[in-house]
Amino acid sequence: MGLGWLSVFALIPIFTVLLFLVIFRWPAKRAMPIAFIVTVILALFIWEVPLNHVAAASTKGVVTALEVLFIVFGAVLMLNTLKESGAIQTIRQGFIDISPDRRVQAIIICWLFGSFIEGASGWGTPAAVLAPLLVAIGFPAMAAVMVALIIQSTPVSYGAVGTPILIGVQSGLTGSTNVTDAATSLGLSFESYINMIGGQVAIFHGIIGLFIPLIMVTMLTYFFGKEKSIKAGCEVWKFALFAGLAFTIPFALVANILGPEFPSLFGGLIGLAIVVPAAKKGLFMPKRTWDFEHSSKWDPEWTGTLSANQLTHSVIHPFKAWFPYIIMAVLLVITRLNSLPFGDWLQKAHITVEEVFGTSISITSTPLFLPGFIMVLMSILGYFLYKMNVTNYGQAAKNTTSMIIRAAPALLFAVPMVQVFINSGVNETGYTSMPLVLAEGMSAIMGENWPVVASSVGALGAFVAGSNTISNMMFSMFQFGTAENVGINPATIVALQAVGGAAGNMICVHNVVAASATAGLVGREGTLIRKMLIPTFYYVFFAGAIGYIAINGIGLNIGTLMAAVVLVIIISIIVKGIRKEETTMERQKEEEVGG
Repeated sequence: MGLGWLSVFALIPIFTVLLFLVIFRWPAKRAMPIAFIVTVILALFIWEVPLNHVAAASTKGVVTALEVLFIVFGAVLMLNTLKESGAIQTIRQGFIDISPDRRVQAIIICWLFGSFIEGASGWGTPAAVLAPLLVAIGFPAMAAVMVALIIQSTPVSYGAVGTPILIGVQSGLTGSTNVTDAATSLGLSFESYINMIGGQVAIFHGIIGLFIPLIMVTMLTYFFGKEKSIKAGCEVWKFALFAGLAFTIPFALVANILGPEFPSLFGGLIGLAIVVPAAKKGLFMPKRTWDFEHSSKWDPEWTGTLSANQLTHSVIHPFKAWFPYIIMAVLLVITRLNSLPFGDWLQKAHITVEEVFGTSISITSTPLFLPGFIMVLMSILGYFLYKMNVTNYGQAAKNTTSMIIRAAPALLFAVPMVQVFINSGVNETGYTSMPLVLAEGMSAIMGENWPVVASSVGALGAFVAGSNTISNMMFSMFQFGTAENVGINPATIVALQAVGGAAGNMICVHNVVAASATAGLVGREGTLIRKMLIPTFYYVFFAGAIGYIAINGIGLNIGTLMAAVVLVIIISIIVKGIRKEETTMERQKEEEVGG
């Protein structure tokens, strides 16, 4: 079978997900079983993957899904513990004291605190932690999940202390003499070459991510504001760009000076240290405060089973209220640093099954190393710290369990589908795996214009696999080889792969399902993915433009044209913000005169 037809068949599983989940808006618990069945049929009858290999891949997917559910369980249990104790009310008031403006709160909580959590843990943890926190402080559930997912982009390449680069890209390129030769020609060791790629990734992310806070707030006001307009989001352009720079500058510097382990961690911390005091002093703040309408006027589609009105009103000191989150962040960091032994200690408790069903597939789970374990510990800490009674803590556990049960069906089919898709390269036909077939089809079409779409391949891999790390493992060598074949710098193309892989986390099904579950928003995953396609398209489009310019320079070319389109849109948003701000000031003056 030719590459063209094979690419069409390889596209069917992805099209199935988009058709039922995004276009028909079916809940994931209905759409994903169909997608799983379609993928299995293609694997068995087109790729001729042995049945035992399909079963092994599916089993590995189930185990991974259970691990994701455990992370979600921990995040929700921790949040519910803080709710039942009243600590979340103190946290809520703390953010209001910084600024009652919901746009500012979203930027501080998601962009800065979320980036720090991503740097510490990765694997979708920020969205799982932030979405219920935002709901608890008064965001509609769908708005909370949307803004929490948007930041699953810029910091992701350095999530879990640099795992997508150090494990994903490095293992994807390991063993190739071409890569070794490329490093040697630059006078670099293999490890230094990987770090160089990681530095390029940070520069690309820094340019693109600078505008992510602005895009986030314009989407927030457009989809969830009373006026349904981006103008209210445009008003906060100064603060959004300030917060963007406060993160991306230290982020890029750390990546190029210290390496891939700490850019998101340090970027988030330094950004918080700069932005929070500035916000308290009123620097770069919009002229008016923006809030959602009263919850009684919200679209029913926006809300889930978790809501702010379930909060108690106990008075707890701010430091005490934040203490479980602080300890969680510290524990996530020290257990992810390879220079410390704590992570190795936790990983010694593992469950391993070699050669599942007689295949080359192995399954390993390290439950104590999962972020969910640390979150459960923090929930137990909260029980004692806040002197809760058994009834309240039991209610937190009960609410958490019921939420997980509702989320489980979607994940238990979504992740096995991904594993069958990825592992389809072991077959009787000699075809490469489905994702590699898709990538090869795209490269055959694009040729020397490959930089324009290189990041899209990374995003596709993350959408399917649910992980930037896995996307990088699958496609880094393919990207390197494609770049060499068409005569362009392979390091830059691999960097674009990593950037796209990070962007794809915004729309990957199991991230969306998991984040939705933590906010009590089950069954509306397709609606969320439709919204998330906007920032994802921005990310890969702008990455393609920057990548093309990095290789071919600024001039009369497609990359320059694409970059110009993005900049015109960003400038128009800023101009709208300036005009809206001027209108607000004029109204205030009129009111003062009238008063």
